Amino acid sequence: MYSTVTSCAMVGADPTPVTIETTILGGRGNFIIVGLPDAAVREARERVKSAMRQQGFSFPGGRVVCNLSPAGIPKAGVTYDLPIALSIIAAASQGTISFNDFVAVGELSLNGQVQPVPAALGGIVVAERGKRRCLLSADTMISDRGIDCTAAIAELRHAVSTATGMRPVERLVPHASPPVRCPDLSAVRGQHQARRALEIAAAGGHHLLFSGPPGAGKSLLSKCLPGILPPLDRAAEREVALVWAAAGTPRGSGSLPPFRAPHHSSTLPAMVGGGSGVPRPGEVSKAHQGVLFLDELGEFAPSTLDALRQPLEDGIVTVARVADTVTFPADVQVVAATNPCPCGFLGDRRTPCECSDARLAQYRRRLSGPLRDRFDMAIDVPRLDARDLHGDAGESSATVRQRVMHARERQAARGELNRRLTGSRLDAMTFEPSGVSMLENAMNGGTLSARGWDRIRRVSCTIADLARSDVVRAEHVREALALRSPA
Repeated sequence: MYSTVTSCAMVGADPTPVTIETTILGGRGNFIIVGLPDAAVREARERVKSAMRQQGFSFPGGRVVCNLSPAGIPKAGVTYDLPIALSIIAAASQGTISFNDFVAVGELSLNGQVQPVPAALGGIVVAERGKRRCLLSADTMISDRGIDCTAAIAELRHAVSTATGMRPVERLVPHASPPVRCPDLSAVRGQHQARRALEIAAAGGHHLLFSGPPGAGKSLLSKCLPGILPPLDRAAEREVALVWAAAGTPRGSGSLPPFRAPHHSSTLPAMVGGGSGVPRPGEVSKAHQGVLFLDELGEFAPSTLDALRQPLEDGIVTVARVADTVTFPADVQVVAATNPCPCGFLGDRRTPCECSDARLAQYRRRLSGPLRDRFDMAIDVPRLDARDLHGDAGESSATVRQRVMHARERQAARGELNRRLTGSRLDAMTFEPSGVSMLENAMNGGTLSARGWDRIRRVSCTIADLARSDVVRAEHVREALALRSPA
């Protein structure tokens, strides 16, 4: 007696089909699960036995062996409860019941109820690719209304009757998640240069560093960024949701770009991904297609910050562990905020700095030159005056977003975001000769590295896009240079 049921495993952020093969042999009763299962998968034996009996199915006598194939991929979590149970039921039926047209994912409670699992979206993707239907809990939170390959079930009996045609297929009803709010840019008073830098960063996807004393508005500005970014399209939404599914966390923010703000005490695996067993995505991957906000940048461990250098350049992060080596997407826009010194008041016009030269030098060494050079813009955010706080509100996020989207449309017509312009594509942009002279003077003066040379050109292109200019003019280059002042 032999049967197979298809489920899925998340290998990185890519859903991979997993076949649950079950055979029932004679001899002394035993229930074995093989195929690199973790503790949660091995514990499925008791959940499956109880669920089958509570739902009116007899657990077969003899030796039951379930193999999760391919056996070389580690299997983790409670995703496989439902497909293991269905595979045993199919094997015990001696061919009268088949689940070949379905992909199954779900946790089983002891009474046979099917519970949602984070890997549900992965199962849906595997089902779509194989032109099948995905059996999953009716309580699964999925916001994508374009999915039509689901078969929502409440309990194990329901799954069997749906698969055998005794009960009509019920599609999963998308659940509208509560909207995620972010601060509106109109809440920011004053800070005109910082607001301008934020708009340019949003338009071109550039990395941005804010530096200033406590309470100047650095964190508020950064948290406003998702609200002025263009909404994610459906493909990007799917990419982000799969990364979060690999992390074991459902994401219900829909089209709003993700915003992640890890604490400065976060470990290296928490930031870039890892963990024991199957590697999981870290914060830099959870922010894929969105914003990674590093508040109190100077308090992060230098090793953690330096580990971000490669993901910022390549848009991916590769995590190698004994169990597996996986690659996660990490196409993020980094916004960081830092105090100019440990006490926070270096250069402040009201409160004098109390840091010693040695302590200040140690603080600055925490930010390596190569990491600092990867920020396209570095802005000083000064302390606000009372007249700024009593002043009129600035432009709203909706108003700024319109300009950002127009600039992004110009970049889309050229084929890629300005942040990614390299080589011949960047050289093909039309610069005024006087603007090129400004760049050469900055390079010869030692204020720009070779990487900085390209970053200034990219930011200049974005400023030109916001001005709807086909030529990068001298004033655009001048502004880009001014926005890369030392932090």
